[in-house]
Amino acid sequence: MKYPWARNTDSPTPQNSPTPPNSRRWWQATARIRVGVVAALVAVLALVSVAAFRPDSSSHLFGSDKADSAPQGPLHTRKGQIVDANGQVIKLTGVNWFGAETGTFAPHGLWARNWQQMLDQIVSSGFNTVRLPYSNELFDPASKPNGIDYKLNPDLKGLSGPAIYDKIVNGATGRGLMVILDQHRPDQYGQSNLWYTSKLSEQKWISDWVMLAHRYAGNPRVIGADLHNEPHGEATWGDGNPRTDWRLAAEKAGNAVLAANPNWLVFVEGVDSYRGDGYWWGGDLRGAQQHPVRLSKPDKLVYSAHDYGPGVFNQNWFQRADFPKNMPALWDKHWGYLQRLGNAPVLVGEFGGRKSTGNSAEAIWQNALFAYMKARGISYTYWCWNPDSGDTGGMLQNDWKTLDPGKMRMVSTYQSPLPQANKGRAGQKSA
Repeated sequence: MKYPWARNTDSPTPQNSPTPPNSRRWWQATARIRVGVVAALVAVLALVSVAAFRPDSSSHLFGSDKADSAPQGPLHTRKGQIVDANGQVIKLTGVNWFGAETGTFAPHGLWARNWQQMLDQIVSSGFNTVRLPYSNELFDPASKPNGIDYKLNPDLKGLSGPAIYDKIVNGATGRGLMVILDQHRPDQYGQSNLWYTSKLSEQKWISDWVMLAHRYAGNPRVIGADLHNEPHGEATWGDGNPRTDWRLAAEKAGNAVLAANPNWLVFVEGVDSYRGDGYWWGGDLRGAQQHPVRLSKPDKLVYSAHDYGPGVFNQNWFQRADFPKNMPALWDKHWGYLQRLGNAPVLVGEFGGRKSTGNSAEAIWQNALFAYMKARGISYTYWCWNPDSGDTGGMLQNDWKTLDPGKMRMVSTYQSPLPQANKGRAGQKSA
């Protein structure tokens, strides 16, 4: 089913921005909101792209001096857990930092902050992972970054969008953060129902992933690929239709990624409806029980679900008399069962809301979800770091420096911070 709602995620032009971001809607409401490898042509395109689009060598490896007890890569899965090369169970407790998928072609907030200070604060806040959205339009040479204060970020001046993305990725991993790359949109204008559009072919979607897999192969803290954000609408699961079956497309792209970089995890989101019963975009993974994703390396599969509260849309389950006691069964039904049964680990790749304290349904829901994930050891990346997500807000307040104290208290109940994280600064304003 298609939901009759539109998330309010528009953002106004930021104040004090020396170069105003693209005036189109940056954060559209629709944004989140088969066994085998690719053909030879895809591989050739990927290798050509890699040669022209290679990261710098500043990234640090697992076990480096900056993260003495960091996970030892590469990561893989064991039944319902993510584990490192030593078999240590790893919990991803991260945050989304969006913007590179929008018309700024760079993470948001760089009109107000230095990018390195932003990453330092993410680490000191106790997160160990960052999910970085991108659009395929980012890789178009005509896509010019904007909305950046180059006095605050002089090292970004003159760089292309992909080069800035490299800076952020390598800066994050150099601090010990693990990074998940997220194909969030085909272009700056909005989320697509399917993994391909009239302007972005399936082949190009895959070849861009292969390019990225090659490009970050030398950086083991870039841990994997979230293949497509929030399949929904006509997207199906397990019906065998190559035009709509997201499970088949995820297998095709996932195996291409693993052929290029066998060390990566492959994150596969759900759809929004299975057998006529609707749920959140990207959140319904019930079909994976009967029709699991089949990868060439089965121990690289992580399912990913998105789940939101009444601040995004007041679903009927929030209005039941037994709320929030009804929520664990709902989560278990749609995605939690996969990890509980040991089918594969689950990452809750997006969830969030403005209210995190008090008696509002949204605050109750958020805290209940944290308790559910903690009790079951489920990994997550919170939506989001940015304050300019219209329907959820972010970890940061509108000054782009001060952490929301209620959200900080909430997320700190379930985090696996990096060894160097300075938790004492978590509630303070950063420079």
